[in-house]
Amino acid sequence: MIPKLTRYGARIAALVVLAIGALIAVNAVTDDPALIDAEHPGQAAAEQQADAEAAYEEARGHHRDYIAATAGADVTVKAEAVGEYAADKANGLNDAQEDADQAAEEAAANNNPTSVEIPSSCDEFTGNKATGCALTLEAGFDLEQFACLELLWDKESGWNELAENPIGAYGIPQSYPGSKMASFGDDWRTNPVTQILWGLDYIEGRYDAPCDAWAKSEAEGFY
Repeated sequence: MIPKLTRYGARIAALVVLAIGALIAVNAVTDDPALIDAEHPGQAAAEQQADAEAAYEEARGHHRDYIAATAGADVTVKAEAVGEYAADKANGLNDAQEDADQAAEEAAANNNPTSVEIPSSCDEFTGNKATGCALTLEAGFDLEQFACLELLWDKESGWNELAENPIGAYGIPQSYPGSKMASFGDDWRTNPVTQILWGLDYIEGRYDAPCDAWAKSEAEGFY
């Protein structure tokens, strides 16, 4: 018969073996034990503490530099040192403000990438331009796109439905030949609405939007 003490010791040994086996299994399943340590809440707290201590040491460093620079100096010299520090701070703030102002200007420019003067509404126009503005919005474009269209057709025809150039381009959009506009109406020779509708359709199909057509005209002299 095995003594009781021996049997008890064997049970303890068996439990220790099982615990060691479980620990080995956990380490085998975990690809990166260090990752577990890094994700532990205590690790995050330690990192925050380290950051705070680094900031504190930096502030102490600035203070030590000031003490060393003014050691044995009189009040006037110390006052000058403080003034220089304040001036440096002020310059830093001014630089930051200038950067912020520049960023705001760039953001405003990005909101109007075509650099055209955008009208507040179609009420700013009369005649063929007022008609063109309304039809442009109806076609799904915005006022910025009409601002580009206004410049484009100012250049092409002055918004004159009877405009014709020597090679045969005709009407407000200067269709070449003018007879192409017949697809939008037999009255293409005299009706500005027919011409504008054809012109908008042509621009959308070829350039996607009036501002793209205006960019083409600006770059190459035609669209």
